[in-house]
Amino acid sequence: MKIAAVSKPDVSAVYAVDLRQRPVPQSDAAREKSALLQLAGRMHDAPGELLPKFVELAMELTGGISAGISLLEETEPSPVFRWHHLTGILSPFDRATTPRDFSPCGVTLDRNAPTLAVHPERVYEWIPRDLSLPEVLLVPLYIGRTEPLGTLWIVADGIGHFHGRHAATMQELASFIGIALKMVRSEQELSYALEQQELLTREMSHRLKNLFAIIGGMIRMSSRGTDNKDDLIAMLSGRLRALAAAHSLVRRSFSDVEGAASGLAELLSIIVEPHEAATLERNRRFSLDGPAVRCGEQAVNGLALVFHELATNAAKYGGLCGDSGGVDIVWQIEGEHLVITWKEHGGPQIHSSPGSKGFGSALVEATVVRQFGGTLSHDWRLDGLTVNIVIPLSGLGPVEIHRELMKALQT
Repeated sequence: MKIAAVSKPDVSAVYAVDLRQRPVPQSDAAREKSALLQLAGRMHDAPGELLPKFVELAMELTGGISAGISLLEETEPSPVFRWHHLTGILSPFDRATTPRDFSPCGVTLDRNAPTLAVHPERVYEWIPRDLSLPEVLLVPLYIGRTEPLGTLWIVADGIGHFHGRHAATMQELASFIGIALKMVRSEQELSYALEQQELLTREMSHRLKNLFAIIGGMIRMSSRGTDNKDDLIAMLSGRLRALAAAHSLVRRSFSDVEGAASGLAELLSIIVEPHEAATLERNRRFSLDGPAVRCGEQAVNGLALVFHELATNAAKYGGLCGDSGGVDIVWQIEGEHLVITWKEHGGPQIHSSPGSKGFGSALVEATVVRQFGGTLSHDWRLDGLTVNIVIPLSGLGPVEIHRELMKALQT
């Protein structure tokens, strides 16, 4: 359903009927109890089917000819309702949108009470003219008691169909749905938190093992590059401080990152410094080349994790595990993406790709793909590993950084 530009006529007549003035037939308590039991069973066995079942039961209990749920979406420039789980004559309009501030659903949320709309198609111009909606009963939906979710609505085929008992029954079911959805969400959040805790434990164990391996390599390299104890202590202390600075950028909580580098080049310099040559006379082992790219706080955290892991693997197995190897890191902007190439050289020859993916490699891939929405590829060449990373510029930080960058590219 396409929403055209609309004027807003007086809609008060649509909502003039008071359901409390209509006669109420004897209620069927057994059917209502059965409906609650069915919803409770769906919440336990298949929470994803809770709302469709709610719509089905609403049709059954009220004798409507169509029903559905309108979920509130906070969109720009103004919020809308999107229709879901439609049944009956309006089912072809599933996933259609209607205005939040000019619709029966919006009136119902504002009233926070069951609402009857009589022939709403006569005043709401976005409703197709070939539809006849004699009566629509709407009930507000909330998660818990305060978070608006949307509305349940049911269409009848004639004036006078709905009465106060219909409204009360639907309100009771809606209240149950709100509590159920809150419980389902809490269970999902708890499950996610437990998964994150398990991931954090594995990640910390992985980092500690890598840390000991890096420090061992530092000691060996530093001892070969110095002639006395004092020089060894001074050099090793400096490298350990650099390692600590790199580790400080890799945090699980974004709010813990203090004084993080805001530029990609600065960030990379901090990450690779612990792996640089053991003596000042040696050429630097890392080559960094690319334009200025600003990064938001969340992007700094993710990029630090990715390149810290790549540098650690290079120190353990690749271009940095020997004295003569190195890494070239080149980045450039291509359209709406940042393209980064990590190229190792001078390490042991590579005759095949690894047979399995370790935890660190999986963590890097998950960060690039899930956090940044990017892509990651490996090229296991004989003379060294090459890693290509492509990240949308929009994923590097706040919107204003992305806009500023794109404006600079256009001038």
